[in-house]
Amino acid sequence: MNSNTTVNFSKEARKNHILREINLHTRVSFDTLAAQLLVSEDTIRRDINELEYESLLIKVKGGAMTKAYHHTSAVAPYADDAKKTIAQKAIQLVTDGMILLLGGGTTIREFIRLIPNELQLTVFTVTPLSAVELLDKPNVKVIMIGGTVSRYSQMCVSGDVYHQLATIKADLLLLGTNALDIDGGFSDSDWETVQLKKAMIQASDKTAILSISEKLDTTLKMKIANLSEVDYVITEVSPSNSKITKYKERVPETNFL
Repeated sequence: MNSNTTVNFSKEARKNHILREINLHTRVSFDTLAAQLLVSEDTIRRDINELEYESLLIKVKGGAMTKAYHHTSAVAPYADDAKKTIAQKAIQLVTDGMILLLGGGTTIREFIRLIPNELQLTVFTVTPLSAVELLDKPNVKVIMIGGTVSRYSQMCVSGDVYHQLATIKADLLLLGTNALDIDGGFSDSDWETVQLKKAMIQASDKTAILSISEKLDTTLKMKIANLSEVDYVITEVSPSNSKITKYKERVPETNFL
């Protein structure tokens, strides 16, 4: 957008944009939305207050998140069918006896539901909700890496977590992401989340990023890693899809499933 161009968004247009961004990225900060919509953060806060009053999102410190991510929600996740397809692909990477490290989010939740009851696994997680979901799996040993829980990411982010991660080496890390781009890698807008996910990559032999294709070609403020640093990117579309072929050409080190 030309810096000399002024765009005036109506309140309805702003609220529709906010809901789309939150559905797509799970959580969005006030400052990011203000920059996108060319309005003040106070205006964004008022819009989000109204959307929360309408029960369309959940207000959190510094921004808002989708209702589907909250542990009490019965709302179907955004792009629910796509996330189920991604989970079905991801489960093919898991074999008996593996040590997994899991993040959180609605796609990871679908992955956990697909773990066969007979599969014997050891699973480390930094996300309390993931740990609770895993308790339904009779042959999965669940190890919670604990500490202060971030209200933004719902993951444990304190110093103790980094110490514990430094003592393990998982066979496979499965992570969701809020944004993914050829040049921008995968990224987030929260400093603690970025640092934690970097540490999780270091604690794993292989890394799989689970992302709906709609998040491709999007970036947030802080890079977690280049795509060449991860082993798998799993989306709901075929690797032969035109959305994916340019990624495969530019990032040949990564397997796109």
